[in-house]
Amino acid sequence: MSSRAGAAASSGNDVVAQARRRRSFAVISHPDAGKSTLTEALALHARVISEAGAVHGKAGRQGVVSDWMEMERARGISITSAALQFAYRDAVVNLLDTPGHADFSEDTYRVLSAVDSAVMLLDAAKGLEPQTLKLFDVCRHRGIPVITFINKWDRPGREALELCDELTERIGLAPMPLTWPVGEAGRFRGVLDVTDGSFVAFERTAGGATVAEETRLAADRAEAELGEDFSRAKEEWELVAASGGEFDLAAYLSGTATPVLFGSAVLNFGVRHLLDLLVDLAPRPEPRTDVDGNDRSLDDEFSAFVFKVQTGMDPAHRDQVAFARVCSGVFERGMVVTNATTKRPFATKYAHQVFGQQRSTVDVAYPGDVVGLVNASALRVGDTLYAGKPAVRFPGLPSFAPAHFAVARPADLSKAKQFRKGVEQLSSEGVVQLLTSETRGDAAPVFAAVGPMQFEVAAHRMEHEFNSPVKLDRLPYSTVRRLADPAQRALVDAGRNSEVLTRSDGTDLALFADDMSMRLLVRRHPELRLENLVATGG
Repeated sequence: MSSRAGAAASSGNDVVAQARRRRSFAVISHPDAGKSTLTEALALHARVISEAGAVHGKAGRQGVVSDWMEMERARGISITSAALQFAYRDAVVNLLDTPGHADFSEDTYRVLSAVDSAVMLLDAAKGLEPQTLKLFDVCRHRGIPVITFINKWDRPGREALELCDELTERIGLAPMPLTWPVGEAGRFRGVLDVTDGSFVAFERTAGGATVAEETRLAADRAEAELGEDFSRAKEEWELVAASGGEFDLAAYLSGTATPVLFGSAVLNFGVRHLLDLLVDLAPRPEPRTDVDGNDRSLDDEFSAFVFKVQTGMDPAHRDQVAFARVCSGVFERGMVVTNATTKRPFATKYAHQVFGQQRSTVDVAYPGDVVGLVNASALRVGDTLYAGKPAVRFPGLPSFAPAHFAVARPADLSKAKQFRKGVEQLSSEGVVQLLTSETRGDAAPVFAAVGPMQFEVAAHRMEHEFNSPVKLDRLPYSTVRRLADPAQRALVDAGRNSEVLTRSDGTDLALFADDMSMRLLVRRHPELRLENLVATGG
């Protein structure tokens, strides 16, 4: 195991004990709520980085460790997920930072399939926003418990009680605050620790670059020194507690209630409370159910599933890394495993623990860990890897219903080989969905995307990673359905505003200019079998 993870490699007999040390969670939120800043602050508190920076780098410091793509640093947003692993106390933390922009929600959904819990980050001034609501629905669908961290309390914002009420009223999630802010948003003095009634004050550091030192005061002393601010915090918390807001572990694990913490990620206020809560209470890895409905025991032979494939994380190598969540058994570097999709062997000679863009070799990993498999051109998102017999296969990951379509052509015909390689790579990673048809031919594949920014990322990577600039011609389609009977393809292709394209997973998609075009075609051909695409399956 890497020194960063801090888990001593041992025999396979203690797999369950090692799994219980793992905490695997994702950070989810609306764009600009501070996910990447929180990710960095968590790493700072775990002592795996010595100094925090801003996305663009601040005062000469290195930029956010989880935002490694050039476009991310230029725009100041996360557009791809990132995996970080580090030790904290006696636990091994696998933290997955997710894209905040709605155009990349498909990547976030895949990440949520690889974690056991989530931290929902809310902006103190904005509360629950549309993308946050969608992501919470995914957590509810997958049975993922959620901890809520109300961020940016150092800036003006809404009332704490109002934000808690919103959790109940808008998503039916009972708030269970474990800290309560002392001082209104924008005048943050510290937090009331409701577990013992004490006050925790934070010493500000320059730009939040280092861990904020904490000073704890007993309730009576805090009352004397802080006066009305502390009294008001106590009264507000008591009001929430009287309304059923006292902590209930079973309610948290069942997904009916959420622990709530207040803080400021950019100033490292309240971040330690979040880390401690995750280590103490977040769920450990559990047996995963395979496609046949059987639970794969943690101490069974090795198995894992690939939830993300990424190329170009290291500009010096341009290799492909497949991120796999270990589900059972012990992973040992160099072992030969079987890809359940292709039935072919895969050698794991090059395996890394990933910390942002940094890597270190991993020799051993356990259930709950995320391993980066290098030179993984044979692996695709959703593949299951396993050792021994019998074979095991976990449910695949969903492909969303795309809403935007564009024909891709090489800007330079002499670079056709690079074009084909790049298109295949982007498809295998899930950057865009790849659609083809005999009519259009392989030289003019169609990129399909959930959001238009995916096209921008695809074009950027085609030019800078594969040296093949592309021309993207948008197609006028806005409605998509699955064609249930391939024999009916000609009915759709004959329409004036429709056509059928086949996705790389073999699914036939019927594309229409709009809902009216689809309804008119169905009226003319009532036998036509069209089905909705389900985004939350898998």
